[in-house]
Amino acid sequence: MVIANFISKKMKKVFYFLVIAPLLVSCSKGTQNVKNIAVIESYIEAVENLDYNTMESLLDDNYQGLGPSYTDSITKKQALENWKFNTENLYEHIHYNRIQNAPVTITDGPNKGDWVSSWAELKITYKSGDQVTIWANTAYRVENGKIVKTFTFYNEADAYRQLGYGFVNFYE
Repeated sequence: MVIANFISKKMKKVFYFLVIAPLLVSCSKGTQNVKNIAVIESYIEAVENLDYNTMESLLDDNYQGLGPSYTDSITKKQALENWKFNTENLYEHIHYNRIQNAPVTITDGPNKGDWVSSWAELKITYKSGDQVTIWANTAYRVENGKIVKTFTFYNEADAYRQLGYGFVNFYE
């Protein structure tokens, strides 16, 4: 009887560690994913509403934004200044359509952490009345409820073409 009791207690512990513990960890990660997506949704809403205070509060002080071109890099201060300049001088309105957000965890390397990959159709209306519609993809790394890093990708040439610009090869 003592041996059966001992085995029963051991089996309960094994069951806990093999079945219950992973479920708890999984639920915890799921909760964090929901919180991270909420941060990104709030940021996108702030961009649409030109709410610079919310944008500032959601960007980490050490924020680094990369893209869309390979050598583009921007800090929190520069990002906020650029948004203000563009909305005061260029953009009348920015609207995100068909937004899809997906949580991603990078487990190693220089970009280790929790990310939200967000892709959307953006419709930008310029003060001139011109409009462009582009596909944009931004990967946001979120830590402690703040956006610490982004990679943004969109086709700049497509936006320029929609505005009537052409391209010339200066080497031909």
